[in-house]
Amino acid sequence: MISLKGKVSIITGGSRGIGAATALLLAKAGSDIAINYIENGAKAAAVVDGVKQTGRKIVNLQGNVGTSSVARAFVDKTIAEYGKIDIVVNNAGIWTHGEIGATPERVWDETLDTNLKGVFNICNAAVPCLKKNGGGRIINISSTAGQRGEAFHAHYAASKGGILAFTKSLSSELAPFMILVNSVAPGWVDTEMNEDVFADRAFREQVINTIPLKKIATAEDVAGAVLFLASDLASHITGATINVNGGSVLN
Repeated sequence: MISLKGKVSIITGGSRGIGAATALLLAKAGSDIAINYIENGAKAAAVVDGVKQTGRKIVNLQGNVGTSSVARAFVDKTIAEYGKIDIVVNNAGIWTHGEIGATPERVWDETLDTNLKGVFNICNAAVPCLKKNGGGRIINISSTAGQRGEAFHAHYAASKGGILAFTKSLSSELAPFMILVNSVAPGWVDTEMNEDVFADRAFREQVINTIPLKKIATAEDVAGAVLFLASDLASHITGATINVNGGSVLN
């Protein structure tokens, strides 16, 4: 029922975790893909191979979209290859420990630049193309931390809360252009970002016990929500946040 045939999707942070799962799922639905990544070229190459195996085309670009020139280059490269952009998935993000009173300013800046400024940079570069197309989708990956806060990760929570406010603002601003802007807010997800904390099996079990569905989400669980928002099934949804947290946070 869901088909993205003829669509072009750009995904930031597309080499691993939620970004990689999203790239592969959208490709399976028929979309051509562009991914961005910062460091892991080997994993990005694996995503490229996976997308090609679906029969779709893919473009990739290394660099931090928290830098405006990189974001612009990523968008421009995608348009040069495909001639358009239909779906924007802002997924790139980092999660680090940050106790207030002991967090260096550079850690705050790095987190806000990557997680929040990167969303702004990509949207700023891509929206003119979406307007020219007569519409499109922007899907921003936020977090339950942005909804309820997170002790010792205030910088991360602030960046993700900013994404939620940014999403709502753009949804109203871009509605006249038929650009639908939504977010997906995962809770705990079983990805490389969390592998260090989940190495503590007692902590992992503690997390599971806080989730009503008694399951930590997979990257594919989150990608499914992105695919829905990218599809025609979500044609009357904008300014919304889909929670993918197994019922652990209810908004």
